[in-house]
Formats: sequence, structure tokens, C-alpha cells
Amino acid sequence: MPRPLKRTITGIALFALPAVLFFLTLFLGRYPITPEEVIRILLSPLFPGLAVKIPDIAQQLVLRIRLPRALGALLIGASFGGTGTAFQAIFKNPLVDSNILGVTSGAGFGAALALLLLQDMWWVQLFAFLFGLLAVALAFFGSRLYRSAPLLVLTLMGVLIGSLFGSLTALLKYLADPLDTLPAITFWLLGSLTTITWSSLTALTLITLLGLTFLFLIRWRLNVLSLGDEEAQALGVNPARMKLWIVLASTLLTAAAVSVSGVIGWVGLVIPHAGRLLVGPDHKRLLPAAVALGASFLLLIDNIARVLLPGEIPLGVLTGLVGVPILSLLLRRGRMGW
Repeated sequence: MPRPLKRTITGIALFALPAVLFFLTLFLGRYPITPEEVIRILLSPLFPGLAVKIPDIAQQLVLRIRLPRALGALLIGASFGGTGTAFQAIFKNPLVDSNILGVTSGAGFGAALALLLLQDMWWVQLFAFLFGLLAVALAFFGSRLYRSAPLLVLTLMGVLIGSLFGSLTALLKYLADPLDTLPAITFWLLGSLTTITWSSLTALTLITLLGLTFLFLIRWRLNVLSLGDEEAQALGVNPARMKLWIVLASTLLTAAAVSVSGVIGWVGLVIPHAGRLLVGPDHKRLLPAAVALGASFLLLIDNIARVLLPGEIPLGVLTGLVGVPILSLLLRRGRMGW
């Protein structure tokens, strides 16, 4: 098959897959709803007569539960795929993911603190978002205290800050009520999309669209930054300033996603490798592919979590169980290259 045709087919398949899984999510579940009923329910706000004979519980289930949840999975998966790709490019490390600077650990501490003190989901999401940003800010400004090897020092500070917030979270779990607050903290830290509503999607949608748009516009610079700072300067790119903007955008994307979904690992690590295997290392194609694959992956994992067992499986558990063999297979297929 000619290479241009193969690229076209791959691109169409990559961007069609999230749409297919998104529609599948709307009628897949323990309450049976046919695809025809889903289409009629989705069109009912414009044409009220289409859903007259459909049970009210089915309409509420699609419009108020499954639809916002599917949109949330789409946005969060796309964010993790895009930020993981961006971080691996600027750190020049295939083992880097969205949590390299401690944003997930900071968000987990913020959520645990809000659950311990306030026990209101709005405050949980706000605290998770703010403490996720705080963790990255501490890692960044801590790394500025040292002059040598800025990327290495930033990575080390991210690991240190992540470990610090992880220990603080463990302390809060020790202090929490074991019959009430502790189960809530544990469930949130395992990751889930059950709490997503239309109101929680507003800020997530805005931040995701702005952040991914920025990464799309500068994705050719990721190619330049992956060559090294000296090559980037020779090509007219200020590496320090560009990396700072990329870290800022990726941090906002990750903090917004984690504040809604809880801690979901492996997506930002596995998806960029899968994208390189399909479209190659050129970030002009890799970043859109990683965004599409991340959205598809999280939609698929969320569907499995909802229907595999009588009780819903936490997403963080499933992504780890699925991510380890997938990454092992990808590394073998890619001969350890990236």
C-alpha cells in the first residue's frame, strides 16, 4: 500500500475511533437502550416529539449521566494523551508522563484535604485543581535554585514534590474517619468518572480546548525542542521560554483533568508510545494522534469499568492493569526506540 494512502487511512481511523466509542458509551450499560433510542433522545431537545414513547428513565440516563460522562472521558483522555506527548518531547525521556512534576500528587492531596474538611464535591474539585498547580509551581521554583542541568533538576524536584504530597495525603488518610471520610478519599484517589455532571464540565471543557489548541499550534516546536537546546536556539526558538509555556499549558490541562476524574495513571505514558508506533515521531502528526488515542483509550476503559463486573471498577486500577502489558508490547514492537 502506498505510504500516503496508508497515512490517510490511519488518520481517518484514529479520529473515527473516538466518535464510535463515544456513541457506544451512550447505549452501553446495565440499563438497555437501543442505538435508535439514543439517537432519538439526543435529537429530542430540537425535536421533542421524537422521544415521546421512550421511557423517562432512559432519557434522563442518556442526557444527564452517560452523555456528560462520555464527554468527560473524551476530554480527560485527550488531555492526558497530549500532555504526555508534550512532556516526553521537552524532557527527551520516553518514561515521562503527565505527573512528572507532581501535579497528580498535589491534586490528590487537595482533594483529600477538601474531603476531610468540607465534604463538598465543588470544593474537592477546586482544591484538587489549585493544589495540582501549587505542586508544579513548587517544583519549578525549587529547580530555579540550582544552575546546572535545569531539566534534570526540574525532574528531580517534581519527584520530590510528588513524594511530599503523597506523604501528606497518607497522613490525611490516617487522620480521616475510617467509616466515612477515608472510603471517600480512597475512592477518589483510585479515579472515577461517576461524579461528572454538566456543571463540572464547563471549566474542564474551556481549559482543555484552550490548552490543546496551544499545543496544536506549537507542535512543530516540539520537534525542535526534542533535538536539544543548542539546536533549538540555532533554529530561532528560545528553548527556556517555550518549555515554560508548554509546562504551564500541560499543567493546567492535567490539573483540570485530575480535579474532575481523580488519579488516573498510565494514559499519558502509554498513549504517546502507541502514537509513535502508528504515525512516527514527527509531532505534527504525533500530537493529534496521541490526543485521539487518549480519548479513545479512556472511553474504552470507562466502558469496561462500567460493564465488566456488577460493581464499577475504579479507572486507576484498570488503566494500570491494561497499561502495563500494552506498554511492554509497544516497547517490544518499537525495539525500545522512540
